Amino acid sequence: MVERVTERTDGVTAERVTETGGASTVVVERRGNGAGLLIGFVLLIAVVIGAVYLFNQNNRENAKTDAVSQAAKDVGGAAKDVGDAAKDAANKIQ
Repeated sequence: MVERVTERTDGVTAERVTETGGASTVVVERRGNGAGLLIGFVLLIAVVIGAVYLFNQNNRENAKTDAVSQAAKDVGGAAKDVGDAAKDAANKIQ
């Protein structure tokens, strides 16, 4: 029985071919080096970081909007108080 083994690699995938004489059996093994899995993992992490960033940015915008709204209400209340005081002063002068 004659067995012939051929191994090839292109830097990304390793291929091993084993040929056994007589019965004409050919076994082909192909193996990757895991670079695709690593790239997928890095992309997943990048997507998660981007989602957290956008979520936090939205929360900051909401907080800023709430602060501006509260300040506008406070200014409106102060203006009403000044107007009432001016009205009372005008009534006392008459």
